[in-house]
Parts: sequence; structure tokens; C-alpha cells
Amino acid sequence: MTIGSATTGYRAAMPFTVDAVDVVAVGAVVGAVAVGVRIWRPRRRRPASPAPGPVGPEGAEPPWAVVVANPTKIPDIQGEIDWLEERSAELGWARPVWLETTLDDPGLGQGRVALRAGAHTVLAYGGDGTVRAVATALIGSGVPLGLLPAGTGNLLARNLDVPFADLDAALTVALTGIDRAIDVGRVQVDVSGEDQQPRAETFLVMAGLGFDAEVMATVEHRLKARVGWWAYVVAGARKLRGGQTRVMLSLDGAEPMRRRLRSVIVGNCGELQGGVRLLSDAKIDDGWLDVLVVAPRSIGGWVAVIGAVLTRSRWGHPVVEHFRCQRVEVTAEKPLHVQLDGDPAGQARVLRAEVEPGALVVRT
Repeated sequence: MTIGSATTGYRAAMPFTVDAVDVVAVGAVVGAVAVGVRIWRPRRRRPASPAPGPVGPEGAEPPWAVVVANPTKIPDIQGEIDWLEERSAELGWARPVWLETTLDDPGLGQGRVALRAGAHTVLAYGGDGTVRAVATALIGSGVPLGLLPAGTGNLLARNLDVPFADLDAALTVALTGIDRAIDVGRVQVDVSGEDQQPRAETFLVMAGLGFDAEVMATVEHRLKARVGWWAYVVAGARKLRGGQTRVMLSLDGAEPMRRRLRSVIVGNCGELQGGVRLLSDAKIDDGWLDVLVVAPRSIGGWVAVIGAVLTRSRWGHPVVEHFRCQRVEVTAEKPLHVQLDGDPAGQARVLRAEVEPGALVVRT
């Protein structure tokens, strides 16, 4: 099977002919509201497990996968390719095709290439940004997404109980696991509030407007390189005393509610690093979005936020409100930072989100 010229612009590290893919705080604050704060865990591999036997009928061509990989997360690319080929064969799959992401295309185009080529599954090898980009290409196709977590957050893998610290176990799940249909969040990022064509995005875990997104956007990269996730603590601590913003919040087309807040988080699922449940009722396949409004006025207010999140006992407190809906529109008095699955996504005055139930198939 040949992918051919459709791959122009993407680096192929193996032939395209397939013969046979915590900060839970500033103290605890930043991780409680900043979705993208990361905890590093060593990634390990177990010894190769026995092959589970043929995947398809006897005599049939073995299935094959495309691996969409973020090369910045992989120190030994050729070593990973060799490992993937060996383990795929042991699991009854043909040699996978390897495509690398680029600065200009973090995975969407490569995912579309994989679909056109007829891949049986597409594996996202990278962090949550890579997963989100590849998933966007697969929405509605029925082709399953496999996860090879190589980030430091790996939030989707955590919420789906996919191994995120053991690549061999993750690959086994990706090639031999169970297909599960999950919801997808669709977002419009409206910079001015009057954009004729607002930017369309997707998210799988959470989208945020305000404090959490500002932390993601302002973290110092040099400090992050030196001290890792502690850089998010520093960035969050610097932002704690910021002022509230007036917004209008509309749920499922109902009359807008007026609020003054620091952050709005729209969740498709609710687990962060360390097992912290930011949105305790959120389920990734229930057809609903969970909306968290965070409105502290002082450092003491942030303490109340921590208590509400960690104890789950104070929903409805003035500093923390929780809503459920299928569509939400947030209109702010001024542009605020936006984050999608922990990655900065610019600024917007209006953020619109809706759920697309069961739109993506993931191997779990």
C-alpha cells in the first residue's frame, strides 16, 4: 500500500510502502485551575510481552498504523522506529508508517494523510497538543486514535486510563485495545467579539478563558527548561492578585448571566495530574460539557477555590460555580487568554463551545 505524493511536506522516516502505529497548585492553586500544568514522570518500557496472536482472519493482510510523532519529544527517533516495527510485528500488525509533525502543522495534516491512505489506526506520539491535532483529523471518521503519551501532562491518556508512563503498555493498548467513542468539544475563538469568521478549534479535555490560560501563555520557557513544572507555580503566583473581569455567560441559549470572574473552564472530562478531579462530575462520553466559573477576589478567595476543588463540597460557593450544558458562550468585556488542552490559543473576547457526542473513536 503506498501513500505516495500525499505526504509532500512531511518527513517520512521509513518507506511509505507498507508491506505487511503536579502542579495541583500554587501551593495547590495553579494545578487546580490551570489545565496545562505538568508533572514529569519517567517513561519506561516493559520487556516485550508475547504476541496476542493474529489480529484478523487467517491469510488476511495484517492491519497497519500510521504514527504521527512530535520529534521534539523523542530523543532517539531511529531507535523508536525500530522498536515500533518490532513490537508491531509481535502484536500481529504490519510495519507502521512514521510521519513527523512540524511547526507549521502539529498533526492535523498528517492525520488527514493517514485517513486518505487507509490506515487502520492512527497513533499520536507526543503530548496533548499532538493528540488534539491528530484527533481533529479523525473526528467523524470511525478510524481509532491510539495514544503514545510522550508529553508531561498527557491529560487525555490520564482520563481514559491509558498507560502514560509505560510506552510498551500504551502501544499494546493502541494496537489491541477496545474502541471507545468519546465526546469532542468544538470551539469558536472570537477575538473581537464581532469576527465574521471566528477561528474554529477542538478540545478533548478542557478549554479555558482567563487565569489558567494566562498562566500557560506567560510561563517563562527558559525557567521551564531549568526547573520544569515549577515554572508554572512561579507564573501562577505572579498572577494571583489580578483583577476580575466582567463577562456574560449563556448556557444552551438561555438568558445570559452576568458574572465577575478570573477564569472559565469548559471541561469534556475532569482529571488533572496527581488524580485531582477538577470537574468531579465530568465524563468524557456523557454528551455534556461541565463549566467551572472561578471568581476569587483575593488570596483568601484562592484558598476557597482550593477547598472547593479538593473537597468537592462547596459547589455553588460565590468563588466557584459549576454548570452543565451542551453549548456555552462566554462574552468578556476585554480579550482574555485562551487555552485548549493546556496549550495557549491566543486571546478572545468571545469563546463559544459545544459538545459533539461520540464523535471520536479512541483505543482504550
